[in-house]
Amino acid sequence: MRITVLGAAAGGGFPQWNCNCRNCAGVRSGAVRAKARTQSSIFIRPDDSADGILFNASPDILEQIRSSSTLQPARAQRDTAIAGVVLMDGQIDHATGLFMLRERGTPLPLWCTDPVEEDLRQGNPVLRVLGHFCGVKRERIALDGTPFEVPGVPGIFLRALPLSSKAAPYSPHRDNPVPGDNIGLLIPDRQKGKTLFYAPGLGEITPPVFDAMSGADCAMVDGTFWTDDEMITLGFSQKTARSIGHLPQSGPGGMIEWMGKLPARTRRMLIHINNTNPILDEDSPQRATLTAAGIEPCEDRMEILL
Repeated sequence: MRITVLGAAAGGGFPQWNCNCRNCAGVRSGAVRAKARTQSSIFIRPDDSADGILFNASPDILEQIRSSSTLQPARAQRDTAIAGVVLMDGQIDHATGLFMLRERGTPLPLWCTDPVEEDLRQGNPVLRVLGHFCGVKRERIALDGTPFEVPGVPGIFLRALPLSSKAAPYSPHRDNPVPGDNIGLLIPDRQKGKTLFYAPGLGEITPPVFDAMSGADCAMVDGTFWTDDEMITLGFSQKTARSIGHLPQSGPGGMIEWMGKLPARTRRMLIHINNTNPILDEDSPQRATLTAAGIEPCEDRMEILL
């Protein structure tokens, strides 16, 4: 199984277009040693196949396709390696890139939960709009752990776990969460016996989630904020990380503490990193803390072979 990190940043990317926090201003001027990142998405394919699965379609999808020859195998006048799209939630930074895939000649194969489909037909009607272009062939993701696969991507099966996080602001479930607003995925490669656990939006480590992380060869999870009060301290928001569905890395019960309990064989990775997070600065003490803990921040165009 080959995993391509198309984008590693949270909504808005890094640097964020209107932000002049220390990270964003510093990466623009060269004062901060950091790598720019687009909004979070990954692509997975079997070792011996060109076609694979796009997990989340960010608003940066066209730039990500241009930057990764993996997604454009050029076997015909019109071609793509994207056999299907799987959505982890209905957030803007994970779903509105679907608009950019509208030139398909056939309906777009799309897997999502029932609450996410509702959000994308009502609150932010991406799926209704696509009905005027290529259309969507929507497949339901079950929440009972039933494995499913994407046709054309042999040997890779997916199993969903409901997560504690937050639905999109335009969702009727924003303040009244229901199972399926957000999911994590266990993604085993049956040919090689290796497994990825992927959860870019994660607000709480429940026993089933920790079991999934512990059983995976690679845990790629929410890296949005360093502290719970990060946005408050910087003056950008009055909301904590946890209140908007993201478990911070530092502090008691934070992601670093949980990842420290994983088996030694588990590769530990953070994705969906907010532009304000000090781990983006490669010379920061926070980055050094991650490195000492054996945790890697994802970068755009990173390739992982499991």
